[in-house]
Amino acid sequence: MNYRHAFHAGNHADVLKHAVLLELCDALTAKPAPLFALDTHAGRGLYALDGAPARRTGEADDGIGRLTAPNAGLRRYLEAIDACRAEHGERIYPGSPWLLAHALREQDRIACCEIVPDEVERLRVAMASRPQVAVHARDGYGALHALLPPRSSEARIGRGLVLIDPAYENQMGEFDIALPALRDALGRFPQGTYALWYPIKLRRALQPVYRRAATLPAKSVLAAEVLVRKDDSPLRMNGSGLLIVNPPWKLDNRLRVVLPALAQALGEDAGAGWRMDWIVSPP
Repeated sequence: MNYRHAFHAGNHADVLKHAVLLELCDALTAKPAPLFALDTHAGRGLYALDGAPARRTGEADDGIGRLTAPNAGLRRYLEAIDACRAEHGERIYPGSPWLLAHALREQDRIACCEIVPDEVERLRVAMASRPQVAVHARDGYGALHALLPPRSSEARIGRGLVLIDPAYENQMGEFDIALPALRDALGRFPQGTYALWYPIKLRRALQPVYRRAATLPAKSVLAAEVLVRKDDSPLRMNGSGLLIVNPPWKLDNRLRVVLPALAQALGEDAGAGWRMDWIVSPP
């Protein structure tokens, strides 16, 4: 595996992914029952935007770097970024493990999976002070089978949030791995909420993916997307989205505030925008 997220941390895809992740956490923790969160492709947890990899690409400049002024639609996300930087430094960007640990509660459990050895060690250091977080040096897709349904030492946890965030080194072929793994996970833990992130180059190329997602054994499936520019080039990532399976009640109302704010803040040309569609409408 050649992908290293340190080169891409804080880019426009991270901003979308993490803003939606926090809305999912807040919606699910509105109920007092404990929650299990699984981060299948966790990375190192914390990223230095002044480090050599981030400086080499400059991608954060067109992501988190664009959010320099208060933004009511992104208040939750920006507060989390500020909390991370107050703890770790002004040029640090939090990955999804840190954000999950920040947004969830003491009674919740978090499992973070990473397969690259040096990233695993960095993740363990980043999560050392978070007793509710377990770090697993293992393949994330395998974890969907091995760690679901979740159990605690006392009793089964009946609710869960699963973030599936692969590197897409296989490009569109990644869906041939991710969607069957998601189908298997739903068979094992049908009440879980799942979020599968994906890049957008040519949006029309995703039509077969939406059709496949519509056949998942889920109560509902929501697609939430932001484009930062016109999706007319297969050579660059023009936006990204998340397939949210079994989204919590009224999540779509939350995202109708967040997604336009992201499109406005991150948009680079007249092709920027946002879209939210029910792939499978709720009953």
